[in-house]
Amino acid sequence: MVDLGKALVGVGLLLALAGALLVLAGRVGLPLGRLPGDIAFRGKHVSVFLPLGTSLLISVVLSVVFYLLARFHR
Repeated sequence: MVDLGKALVGVGLLLALAGALLVLAGRVGLPLGRLPGDIAFRGKHVSVFLPLGTSLLISVVLSVVFYLLARFHR
């Protein structure tokens, strides 16, 4: 049970750090959500937003971070 608690605290801290980084990125002017490849459609009664470019960028960055963490953990 203690290990589960530690894991939940770790995940919570990781989410808080990710949120803080996104807030800082918005203040610095990094155009997350407005990258090439992000699709936005606004009709009369509906709006659709598909952040494909942003999702790919975040996926690549997280893959590199987790690869480095796994590499140094050994």
